[in-house]
Amino acid sequence: MRILVSACLLGENCKYSGGNNRNQKVLDFVKGHEVIPVCPEVLGGLPIPRIPCEIRCGIVTNREGVSCDREFRAGAQMALEIAKKQKVDLAILQSRSPSCGVKQIYSGNFDGTLVEGSGVFAAMLKEAGIRVIDAEDLG
Repeated sequence: MRILVSACLLGENCKYSGGNNRNQKVLDFVKGHEVIPVCPEVLGGLPIPRIPCEIRCGIVTNREGVSCDREFRAGAQMALEIAKKQKVDLAILQSRSPSCGVKQIYSGNFDGTLVEGSGVFAAMLKEAGIRVIDAEDLG
């Protein structure tokens, strides 16, 4: 099975803070499978570290009010093309991310409030018919 995984979950330091979200359950789950790591935000040209972003009214904006929507969507499109080219069977994505959130994302108010919804990349994968799992739902 080919599994696309948010690179931060594999321990890659690509998170907005410069760190990662290494997840042992994800690492255990993907053992023995072909793994394709991606970070749509980095693919879109955003730096590490970067100012935190959230989706508000459908637009990805950073905490200072600057739109990063173009970079997020370009990176998500590149990551989607990788998923299609590699013919992935499944994607495991980082929870609550404005790129990779599967079920919930932050509200766009930068106050820690969660709302139902998907990140830009997660939504594109779903639209393309690729099965997506939130990392927190493993195990």
